[in-house]
Amino acid sequence: MPLYEHVFIARQDLSPAQAESLTEEFQSIITGQGGSVIGTEYWGLRSMAYKINKNRKGHYTFMRLDAPAEALHEMERLQRLHEDVLRSMSIKVDEHEEGPSAMANAKNREREGRGRGDRGDRGPRRDDRGPREDRGPREDRGPREDRAPRETSAPAGE
Repeated sequence: MPLYEHVFIARQDLSPAQAESLTEEFQSIITGQGGSVIGTEYWGLRSMAYKINKNRKGHYTFMRLDAPAEALHEMERLQRLHEDVLRSMSIKVDEHEEGPSAMANAKNREREGRGRGDRGDRGPRRDDRGPREDRGPREDRGPREDRAPRETSAPAGE
Protein backbone atom coordinates (compact mmCIF):
# COMPACT_ATOMS: atom_id res chain seq x y z
CA MET A 1 0.00 0.00 0.00
CA PRO A 2 1.14 3.58 -0.57
CA LEU A 3 2.67 5.57 2.28
CA TYR A 4 1.40 9.05 3.14
CA GLU A 5 2.15 11.87 5.54
CA HIS A 6 -0.90 13.88 6.49
CA VAL A 7 -1.24 17.11 8.50
CA PHE A 8 -4.47 18.79 9.53
CA ILE A 9 -5.21 21.97 11.45
CA ALA A 10 -8.17 22.11 13.84
CA ARG A 11 -9.82 25.28 15.18
CA GLN A 12 -8.13 27.16 18.02
CA ASP A 13 -11.13 27.10 20.37
CA LEU A 14 -10.99 23.31 20.72
CA SER A 15 -9.33 21.81 23.76
CA PRO A 16 -6.32 19.54 23.22
CA ALA A 17 -8.51 16.59 24.23
CA GLN A 18 -11.04 17.48 21.53
CA ALA A 19 -8.25 17.78 18.96
CA GLU A 20 -7.02 14.34 20.05
CA SER A 21 -10.52 12.89 19.61
CA LEU A 22 -10.58 14.30 16.06
CA THR A 23 -7.34 12.42 15.40
CA GLU A 24 -8.88 9.20 16.71
CA GLU A 25 -11.95 9.75 14.53
CA PHE A 26 -9.80 10.10 11.40
CA GLN A 27 -7.65 7.12 12.42
CA SER A 28 -10.79 4.96 12.61
CA ILE A 29 -11.69 6.00 9.06
CA ILE A 30 -8.29 4.88 7.77
CA THR A 31 -8.33 1.57 9.66
CA GLY A 32 -11.95 0.92 8.67
CA GLN A 33 -10.98 1.13 4.99
CA GLY A 34 -8.11 -1.35 5.29
CA GLY A 35 -5.24 1.02 6.01
CA SER A 36 -3.08 1.49 9.06
CA VAL A 37 -1.85 4.49 11.00
CA ILE A 38 1.87 4.11 11.63
CA GLY A 39 2.09 7.04 14.03
CA THR A 40 0.62 10.37 15.04
CA GLU A 41 2.13 13.49 16.56
CA TYR A 42 0.20 16.32 18.18
CA TRP A 43 2.24 19.46 17.46
CA GLY A 44 0.11 21.65 19.71
CA LEU A 45 -1.63 24.98 19.37
CA ARG A 46 0.50 27.03 16.99
CA SER A 47 0.20 30.45 15.36
CA MET A 48 -0.57 30.52 11.66
CA ALA A 49 0.97 32.85 9.09
CA TYR A 50 -2.46 34.27 8.20
CA LYS A 51 -6.04 34.05 9.44
CA ILE A 52 -8.16 31.13 8.29
CA ASN A 53 -11.88 31.50 8.99
CA LYS A 54 -11.14 34.18 11.64
CA ASN A 55 -8.67 31.89 13.45
CA ARG A 56 -5.11 33.05 14.12
CA LYS A 57 -4.02 29.76 15.73
CA GLY A 58 -4.75 26.12 15.21
CA HIS A 59 -4.18 22.66 16.68
CA TYR A 60 -1.72 20.89 14.37
CA THR A 61 -1.70 17.08 14.07
CA PHE A 62 0.67 14.99 11.96
CA MET A 63 -0.14 11.42 10.86
CA ARG A 64 1.96 8.77 9.13
CA LEU A 65 -0.30 6.49 7.10
CA ASP A 66 -0.03 3.22 5.20
CA ALA A 67 -3.37 3.17 3.43
CA PRO A 68 -5.03 2.68 0.07
CA ALA A 69 -5.75 5.85 -1.87
CA GLU A 70 -9.53 5.39 -1.41
CA ALA A 71 -9.17 5.49 2.37
CA LEU A 72 -7.10 8.68 2.21
CA HIS A 73 -9.58 10.32 -0.17
CA GLU A 74 -12.47 9.42 2.14
CA MET A 75 -10.67 10.91 5.16
CA GLU A 76 -9.85 14.09 3.21
CA ARG A 77 -13.49 14.35 2.07
CA LEU A 78 -14.76 14.07 5.64
CA GLN A 79 -12.20 16.63 6.82
CA ARG A 80 -13.46 19.11 4.22
CA LEU A 81 -16.98 18.62 5.59
CA HIS A 82 -15.98 18.77 9.28
CA GLU A 83 -16.48 22.25 10.73
CA ASP A 84 -13.59 21.92 13.21
CA VAL A 85 -10.94 21.22 10.55
CA LEU A 86 -9.51 24.36 8.94
CA ARG A 87 -6.96 22.87 6.53
CA SER A 88 -5.40 19.55 5.66
CA MET A 89 -2.59 18.34 3.44
CA SER A 90 -1.47 14.88 2.36
CA ILE A 91 1.81 13.94 0.72
CA LYS A 92 2.72 10.59 -0.77
CA VAL A 93 6.19 9.46 0.34
CA ASP A 94 8.47 6.61 -0.67
CA GLU A 95 9.26 5.69 2.93
CA HIS A 96 8.61 7.07 6.39
CA GLU A 97 11.46 8.59 8.36
CA GLU A 98 12.31 6.89 11.62
CA GLY A 99 11.87 8.79 14.86
CA PRO A 100 10.06 12.05 15.53
CA SER A 101 9.38 14.61 12.82
CA ALA A 102 11.34 17.83 12.41
CA MET A 103 8.53 19.80 14.11
CA ALA A 104 8.58 17.50 17.13
CA ASN A 105 12.37 17.82 17.35
CA ALA A 106 12.12 21.61 17.23
CA LYS A 107 9.47 21.56 19.95
CA ASN A 108 11.68 19.37 22.17
CA ARG A 109 14.69 21.66 21.66
CA GLU A 110 12.51 24.65 22.54
CA ARG A 111 11.35 22.96 25.75
CA GLU A 112 14.89 22.06 26.77
CA GLY A 113 16.04 25.67 26.44
CA ARG A 114 13.27 27.09 28.63
CA GLY A 115 13.53 27.78 32.33
CA ARG A 116 17.30 27.54 32.73
CA GLY A 117 18.20 31.04 31.62
CA ASP A 118 19.85 29.56 28.53
CA ARG A 119 19.41 31.93 25.61
CA GLY A 120 21.03 29.75 22.98
CA ASP A 121 22.44 31.72 20.05
CA ARG A 122 20.88 35.01 21.12
CA GLY A 123 23.75 36.00 23.41
CA PRO A 124 23.71 37.10 27.03
CA ARG A 125 20.89 39.03 28.62
CA ARG A 126 21.26 42.76 29.05
CA ASP A 127 21.91 42.46 32.80
CA ASP A 128 24.54 39.73 32.23
CA ARG A 129 26.88 42.00 30.25
CA GLY A 130 28.42 43.75 33.24
CA PRO A 131 29.04 47.47 33.64
CA ARG A 132 28.96 49.63 30.55
CA GLU A 133 32.20 51.24 29.47
CA ASP A 134 32.49 55.01 29.12
CA ARG A 135 32.43 55.70 25.40
CA GLY A 136 33.80 59.23 25.72
CA PRO A 137 32.56 62.33 23.91
CA ARG A 138 31.02 62.08 20.49
CA GLU A 139 33.22 63.63 17.85
CA ASP A 140 30.43 64.60 15.48
CA ARG A 141 28.69 67.06 17.85
CA GLY A 142 29.69 69.50 20.50
CA PRO A 143 28.62 69.64 24.12
CA ARG A 144 24.88 69.73 24.78
CA GLU A 145 24.66 73.47 25.61
CA ASP A 146 26.26 74.49 22.27
CA ARG A 147 23.68 72.67 20.15
CA ALA A 148 20.61 74.45 18.83
CA PRO A 149 17.38 73.59 20.68
CA ARG A 150 15.06 71.11 19.01
CA GLU A 151 11.89 72.47 17.51
CA THR A 152 8.75 71.34 19.27
CA SER A 153 5.28 71.53 17.83
CA ALA A 154 2.31 72.58 19.88
CA PRO A 155 -0.47 70.02 20.45
CA ALA A 156 -3.23 70.15 17.83
CA GLY A 157 -5.88 71.37 20.28
CA GLU A 158 -4.05 74.56 21.31
